[in-house]
Amino acid sequence: MIAYIVERLFQSLLVLVAVALIAFAVFQYVGDPIASMVGPDTTAADIARMRENLGLDKPVVVQFARFIGNVLSGKFGVSLRTVKPVEELIAERLPATLELSGMAALFALAFAIPLGVLTGLKPNHWASRVFMAVSLVGISLPTFLIGILLILLFGVVLGWLPTFGRGDVVKIGFWTTGLLTVSGWQSIILPAITLGLFQLTLIMRLVRSEMLEVLRTDYIKFARARGLTNRAINFGHALKNTLIPVITITGLQLGSIIAFAIITETVFQWPGMGLLFLQAVQFADIPVMSTYLLLIALLFVGINLVVDLLYYLVDPRLRADRGAMERGV
Repeated sequence: MIAYIVERLFQSLLVLVAVALIAFAVFQYVGDPIASMVGPDTTAADIARMRENLGLDKPVVVQFARFIGNVLSGKFGVSLRTVKPVEELIAERLPATLELSGMAALFALAFAIPLGVLTGLKPNHWASRVFMAVSLVGISLPTFLIGILLILLFGVVLGWLPTFGRGDVVKIGFWTTGLLTVSGWQSIILPAITLGLFQLTLIMRLVRSEMLEVLRTDYIKFARARGLTNRAINFGHALKNTLIPVITITGLQLGSIIAFAIITETVFQWPGMGLLFLQAVQFADIPVMSTYLLLIALLFVGINLVVDLLYYLVDPRLRADRGAMERGV
């Protein structure tokens, strides 16, 4: 088990370095940040001096090496747009993004698994047909359109919920949360539904297809022949084996929720990291963009590592195969 974790950690480190290098190299062609920082009367000598002070006159390899050195020391450079340390900007925006992503994930999982099981156990029931038809909306419509439609219905027409912002927040140490205020809960409902709807429909349809496949296997037929109750068969055997591949897909989708929160944050003007990244792109703020992608890659790698460990614990075949490989069998 320890050797497996060490191996996965080493692979994750290589992925992070590769992502950082690719992102840093690509962002060199986004634009010139100096052009957004100077006025029409700035001389060429002043521009050259600013470029030298910011280290933008150095080759990409040198800039990347300096960026990695700063990261290893716990620093991510200074934002070219706000002239503030990047870690401070990330710390200000990270709670909002994680809070939104967490609520969207809870919304998706709370409805996806029960609905997937229901539609799998009773595929011909009218309710199952309705849920499958409605799920096409979540898969077919783009996220920004879903958000606009929710704003129009619940924010403009009905006037029940706010259409932008995070509401009132409470600061607990370095963390800020809106889940302790009424306006915070009201503000997060529409963005969380918008962000989690696609994941809900995807996981629901996956659970349904896996349930239908598992229920046709021989060991389920044998369990029925032994006289086990439907409850024991459906939830004790079928659902347990259904969740093995679902864990992997769900883990990847949780990472996608964080990565693609940028669209939802833009539609609802949610003050998270996604909105910060868009502002950085407009200004060609390379330190902020590189740090954002590195953080997203770290979250993806961490989630995938947890998923792999859960998969390793849930599926005894993986432990048996690895044990055989270690013994040289």
